[in-house]
Amino acid sequence: MNYISDILYWISTGLLVPVIILLIFFFGRALLLVGSFFGQYMATRRTAALLRKELDRLNRDNVSSLSEHLPKKNPSLAVTYMNRLLRADSTAMRQRLLSDFEIEADKDLAVSKTLGKMGPMLGLMGTLIPMGPALVGLSTGDIASMAYNMQVAFATTVVGLFAAAIGFVTEQVKQRWYLQEMTDLEFVAELLNEIPAER
Repeated sequence: MNYISDILYWISTGLLVPVIILLIFFFGRALLLVGSFFGQYMATRRTAALLRKELDRLNRDNVSSLSEHLPKKNPSLAVTYMNRLLRADSTAMRQRLLSDFEIEADKDLAVSKTLGKMGPMLGLMGTLIPMGPALVGLSTGDIASMAYNMQVAFATTVVGLFAAAIGFVTEQVKQRWYLQEMTDLEFVAELLNEIPAER
């Protein structure tokens, strides 16, 4: 039994370095996500105001002219797919474009989802692994070893929760953006689908 326990201890101790490396990577990725999120926020805010104005006056008679009013410089994902919708010549193609937009949106959310789920898991692993050596240090009176291991345990928890918080917040906000953009795209697609029926 002691042999099995020793094997588990060696495995868990050996995982500490990979866990710390992954936490550092996720911390850096979270910082990059904050920067890209801010840029995406500014672009989405500008595009949303323009789209809202254009879509409020839209009907099946003037939907074909919508592309003339869409931004040409640095278009967002929604604008790119709206232009593709306007060029599509069949209902099936429009439906496929809507599905492609959902896939692209899900790809953009992947980093946030990964941080939100993996951050706490790695943080918990980084907390529990050093607790074993810390308890051994406490039992042998090695306070310095115990303090070092407790420092590692708390640091990994904080880094993991930070990365998870960034992932959670950005995922929630982006999901609302993409839901609104999907609604707008479906509205334009429905108007385009009505045109042949009216002729």
